[in-house]
Amino acid sequence: MRAARAAITRLTAPLAALAAAGAATAWVALTDPNEPGGYPACPVPALTGVFCPGCGGLRSVHALTRGDAAAALSANTLVVAGCAVLAVVWAGWLVQAVRGRPLALPDPRPVHFWLLGGLVMLFTVLRNLPGGAALAP
Repeated sequence: MRAARAAITRLTAPLAALAAAGAATAWVALTDPNEPGGYPACPVPALTGVFCPGCGGLRSVHALTRGDAAAALSANTLVVAGCAVLAVVWAGWLVQAVRGRPLALPDPRPVHFWLLGGLVMLFTVLRNLPGGAALAP
């Protein structure tokens, strides 16, 4: 009985995170961002005429919930990559929780944050250039 209770306690955090992410994803699956009125308009392209790194993110997640990977990648490649990374990290977290160990991620160094920021900046610039129209939502 004690072992079962300990296992449930270890799994609480990863399963709660899955439930929260699942609820948010279900909302996006049920409320189509391609239809007007479901979500407020993004102010960044309206005010600046520039697509931010998140533009098309809701459409991308909505397409993923429908199993349409091509549409998801077309809407926002960066969001699809981020969802894949988060899924892998969550799966690792769950496996470690089942084994009774904490999730051990490598400590990020400042260079990792600079690289991530540079990747997001590069994605943003490329999707706003005429040659990067395939990355635009």
